[in-house]
Amino acid sequence: MTQVGKNSLDTRSTLAVGDKSYAYYSFAKASEKIGDISRLPFSMKVLLENLLRFEDAGFTVSVGDIQAIADWQKNPTTGKEIQYRPARVLLQDFTGVPCVVDLAAMRDAIVKLGGDTSKINPQVPVNLVIDHSVMVDEFGHPRAFEQNMEIEYERNMERYDFLKWGSKSLDNFYAVPPGTGICHQVNLENIAKTVWSSEDQDGQLVAYPDTCVGTDSHTTMVNGLGVLGWGVGGIEAEAAMLGQPVSMLIPEVVGFKFTGELMEGVTATDLVLTCTSMLRKHGVVGRFVEYFGPGLASLSLADRATLANMAPEYGATCGFFGIDDKTLDYLRLTGREEEQIALVEAYAKEQGFWMLPDAEDPVFSSTLELDLATVVPSLAGPKRPQDWVALPDVDDVFNRDMAETYKKSARRVPVEGKDFDIGDGDVMIAAITSCTNTSNPSVLVAAGLVAKKADELGLKPKPWVKTSLAPGSQVVTDYLNKAGLQTHLDNIGFNLVGYGCTTCIGNSGPLAEPISKAINENGLVASAVISGNRNFEGRVSPDVRANFLASPPLVVAYALKGTVISDFITTPIGTGSNGQDVFLKDIWPTNLEVAELMTASVDRQMFQARYADVYKGDEHWQAIDVTGSETYSWRADSTYVANPPYFEGMDMTPAPVTDIVEAKPLAILGDSITTDHISPAGSIKADSPAGRWLMEHGVERKDFNSYGSRRGHHEVMMRGTFANIRIRNEMVPGIEGGMTRYGTEVMAIYDAAQKHKADNTPLVVIGGKEYGTGSSRDWAAKGTVLLGVRAVIVESFERIHRSNLVGMGVLPLQFQNGDTRETLGLTGNDSFTILGLATLKPLQDVEVQVTRATGETFTFTAKCRIDTANEFEYYQNGGILQYVLRNLAA
Repeated sequence: MTQVGKNSLDTRSTLAVGDKSYAYYSFAKASEKIGDISRLPFSMKVLLENLLRFEDAGFTVSVGDIQAIADWQKNPTTGKEIQYRPARVLLQDFTGVPCVVDLAAMRDAIVKLGGDTSKINPQVPVNLVIDHSVMVDEFGHPRAFEQNMEIEYERNMERYDFLKWGSKSLDNFYAVPPGTGICHQVNLENIAKTVWSSEDQDGQLVAYPDTCVGTDSHTTMVNGLGVLGWGVGGIEAEAAMLGQPVSMLIPEVVGFKFTGELMEGVTATDLVLTCTSMLRKHGVVGRFVEYFGPGLASLSLADRATLANMAPEYGATCGFFGIDDKTLDYLRLTGREEEQIALVEAYAKEQGFWMLPDAEDPVFSSTLELDLATVVPSLAGPKRPQDWVALPDVDDVFNRDMAETYKKSARRVPVEGKDFDIGDGDVMIAAITSCTNTSNPSVLVAAGLVAKKADELGLKPKPWVKTSLAPGSQVVTDYLNKAGLQTHLDNIGFNLVGYGCTTCIGNSGPLAEPISKAINENGLVASAVISGNRNFEGRVSPDVRANFLASPPLVVAYALKGTVISDFITTPIGTGSNGQDVFLKDIWPTNLEVAELMTASVDRQMFQARYADVYKGDEHWQAIDVTGSETYSWRADSTYVANPPYFEGMDMTPAPVTDIVEAKPLAILGDSITTDHISPAGSIKADSPAGRWLMEHGVERKDFNSYGSRRGHHEVMMRGTFANIRIRNEMVPGIEGGMTRYGTEVMAIYDAAQKHKADNTPLVVIGGKEYGTGSSRDWAAKGTVLLGVRAVIVESFERIHRSNLVGMGVLPLQFQNGDTRETLGLTGNDSFTILGLATLKPLQDVEVQVTRATGETFTFTAKCRIDTANEFEYYQNGGILQYVLRNLAA
């Protein structure tokens, strides 16, 4: 709800749209006081409007904050701290369960502090979409979807029962049931409005830009629709739900100019992989990216959403687009009301959010430019999404980048009980998966056409390839069926397996036991080709080491080819039923074929029908009988949901921050450590600390589920921290997996942390560049603090993880002056002392004293990466949740 206050700049005005009148905060009026803002990037205008509206409502926004946005045009660099308040919050179930767990725990805690449980309620709309729990257990047959749904409910009933309690017990909280679609696509197709409106306390409708934060890093997808949104950790999202602002520095904005048009046979996936590589090289961490230029006119809204989706992969906070006729066409296609579409057009044109082809370019901090005609079919891999590779060069890149574990040879090994053998580079998983492009009609129709042509020529996928189709939206099924393409996809193994994240999040399901055995006993370097956005080590499957990101039609082609060794240009995909060699060019559709079939097959009625009752769910969801209550009745024997320890012993006055004295390193890590490395989402090994704990509590191996599904239980997640099967701790050279040293003894990181805790020894983690890259996983910070880590010292942080560490009361420090763990010669035998924390300030230089095992000491200077005053308050309170809880209880 928008409040009414007294705007000292007097910018409140009225906009008539049809027979309705909306209040809004006028940029034209603001310009009279703060100067011309016409060359502000669109994304910065969203921030400006937010400050104008909340300054009027009497929140902690100053005229100086507003003026700083206008003055940014003169010096477009990172500026002062501002308080930003998004209109709503988006959750998915992997990150949503711990959010609801924390809210339930806060209700218990506020009772103990003498407060009112009604204060622990979302103050803004919160939509949780259950999309991360479906696994590809069944595939390649007509009943795969139904059987996977049954298994999903069987595995996750306790979690779903808990989420339904949340929807019954929390205000403004709406749960979208399993099997509906991926949260970002549901957001794009149904929840997002581009221009939001709500009533103020006097009943006046107020119009303002739609904005959101989400507990999934790919919340950025909605930026393609002109909605400013980005990923935050669950703890930061909870604070936003409870009325706290997002504290941020005015960002730099990198402009990315497009000219020209994509060539024949080139997809939006090829474009986004190209842009991801370019932007990573340019350096956009912590920055906004905004796309502009004449080339935008040739990109569909779905293509723009694909570009916006992968902002986390190129490191940016968001990748934003303005509003134009393509925006309105998409809103109309996806079933939005004409009244809403009229509001979007009127507001965007009145406020200067409308993209005009002849407008002067905005001011940017820096710019890149790409002629779309230069983009070629490509993939990314085998370990990082920014590692772009042209289609003909995949073989060479595989040989180069997998050199540590693979020596090129013709070796093939038999598979027990099968009439085929497998070798290095063979594609074990080919998955049309993830939010990035599985609902973009152009690439889904293209994939269907590749399947049709291949099917008609008699091609089949290689027998070792696990194939799957998991669209981000139910509408995909409708238009693939209408176009007559799903039958052909089924015939070559791409049957529907679910509407959810599946393989991209690590829910690829097991490979057939004989294949898994052949891979692991012979040390084969198996491959996966997926249409996702993440290919980090250990994420897709424990049996697969080389993972490539590709467009959906290329995923189909690789399933038919069965290997990433040997290129598509000079070698055939397979042999047709007529005995002739079939090449990629023989089955690749033309742009005209794709466009004509899209036009004939995708319509507004499909979206209206699928989203008519989006919160109702199927018979499984409807059968969950839950009653709402003020507090949750925790189950003592649960292995999925437990009351976390964050608020134990907490009182109204925070304990003083203490110095870190003689801390020992828990892990010394290299560059590009991802949140997957820190807190994996996938399978749980039986011999890991988490696996042992589950078995001790009566859970059979077949029911382990995944780390992601167990994020509601701190005992599992603590044990899973730093437990990725591919993480390499330099304290134990030559060992892969979550191991470390305690003295001279090598053991699991969790086990060592418990021994250090028993010794009352504080811990630190040391790392390299891009620490915490990847998703908005709050458990990467929660697990870190629960293991006893007081500080993380690295060369550079990714945006979300740094914020999450602060939000959990962990001190983030950044090496300076060219120092690294290597130049300083840091080892597991050193101890670290950090003094003066009681008087610490944001971005202050901090002296770190290192004591060698010999007793020798030296110091180095690190920068405190608590960036803002608000963040410092969170740190002093032991975390953001403790800060919010104390304020609400008071």
